[in-house]
Amino acid sequence: MSRDPALPEPPSRRLLLKGAAAAGALAAVPAAPAAARPAEPARPPEPAPFVNPLVRNRADPHIHRHKDGRYYFTATAPEYDRIVLRRSRTLNGLGAAAESVIWRAHPTGPMGAHIWAPELHRIGGKWYVYFASAPAEDVWAIRIWVLENAHPDPFQGTWVEKGQVKTAWETFSLDATTFTHRGRRYLAWAQHEPGMDNNTGIFLSEMANPWTLKGPQVRLSTPEYDWECIGFKVNEGPYVLKRNGRLFMTYSASATDANYCVGLLTADADSHLLDPLSWSKSPTPVFTSDDTTRQYGPGHNCFTVAEDGRTDVLVYHARQYKEIAGDPLNDPNRHTRVQTFGWKPDGTPDFGTPVADTATAGG
Repeated sequence: MSRDPALPEPPSRRLLLKGAAAAGALAAVPAAPAAARPAEPARPPEPAPFVNPLVRNRADPHIHRHKDGRYYFTATAPEYDRIVLRRSRTLNGLGAAAESVIWRAHPTGPMGAHIWAPELHRIGGKWYVYFASAPAEDVWAIRIWVLENAHPDPFQGTWVEKGQVKTAWETFSLDATTFTHRGRRYLAWAQHEPGMDNNTGIFLSEMANPWTLKGPQVRLSTPEYDWECIGFKVNEGPYVLKRNGRLFMTYSASATDANYCVGLLTADADSHLLDPLSWSKSPTPVFTSDDTTRQYGPGHNCFTVAEDGRTDVLVYHARQYKEIAGDPLNDPNRHTRVQTFGWKPDGTPDFGTPVADTATAGG
């Protein structure tokens, strides 16, 4: 049985021995009234070992830890036709949590196909979902769209379609994420830039409101290394982590098979984020497939913290095999996974390797 985390920590053996030796002296001193003794602060429980895969058949995962203490989960469903939401008091609990459909693709017209990579954010007292979709009649004309819900509970209320996020070009664009820094809100996303010999690069802009860009649109990264250009020349799925006086922006590269991997951009917290020269790029991927743990194509990640409020957690999807028949996008077995990560002496994140599946009884 685990110890109640609300109880004070038991005294150490050394403390008990020391107290026993001084018992005679202490016996003569009257005990302070209970009200005068300061209570020991409750120590948060250690995070439970994660169960992986956490959520099966859910790719491009996004987990938002809200101020109500619960984790809110959304991800791409393999049918590409809806936006789903789960919540739980614990990360492990998301695996068995009830799933609600909060929005469905339109039968015709815009937002009718390829419902990809939703992210749930709380901005200005409202809920927003950023996602990618295409018209039902032109399924590769993928753009970024936004939903808004003014209800305090995102499982209730009405999700209003705020429209398309208009970027500098009407080209293939997806994987929007938003973050704030020094009082300004930014949107980062992936898009094909006209005239570039690639599929997508990573772009950044300041926002006027949660569905409108206002600043210049700048390219932070384009596929240039061999590991970013296997199958397709892709930089996509950006996500920002702030720590140690820097901003770290992870992104995913190459085709969505076993070659899919995570790269890293880094900027100083005091730099001008809309200056591409503020961002340095790792020449090697920071998170890749692993034959030992048998996890392939890890990517499209986000970050959260464990229940203790301090343990950093990497959230991503991966498959359990390399061999895929046909288009990888038609293979439904990209599963959501979570694992803790640490920090290197130079202050950069150390993601390690994708963890193996959790052992099951008799398995």
